[in-house]
Amino acid sequence: MSLRVAVAAPFIQNGTRRLKENEFVVALSLDRDWFSPDQAKRLIDIATKEGLLERDDDGLAVTFDPVGVTVPEEFVPDEDLLRERSAFERVLDSLVAEGMEKHEAVGAINTLQRELGLTIEAAAVVYARREGIDVDDLVPIARSAVRDTEDG
Repeated sequence: MSLRVAVAAPFIQNGTRRLKENEFVVALSLDRDWFSPDQAKRLIDIATKEGLLERDDDGLAVTFDPVGVTVPEEFVPDEDLLRERSAFERVLDSLVAEGMEKHEAVGAINTLQRELGLTIEAAAVVYARREGIDVDDLVPIARSAVRDTEDG
């Protein structure tokens, strides 16, 4: 969830859905003092991989409506955002963002994993879909994880 907030902030600040990459970096590093310029660039890479941003010749486009995101006054993103998250972590974040308690989601996913004999990533995707959470972007990752365990 905080990744979405950190990504949305520069777009909200500038009242747009498109920014040049340097404008995004300046907004996060100089204007907000959340990250160094190198960290802000790393955040772009992660947000792009997670489908929150798209890169093109003109810069960056946000793939969700930033107006729907609230940036709390006291919000400061954690540096954990700068590491790539597993599919499991991404699904868990989506579940928590929808109001589910983290420990309940983890317990339910672990149970599903045992019952179906799936990887944790695949179980998380199946569980989220059963709960009506859109995690379609993670389905290929979960399928790949299932194939890897079958091959191994």
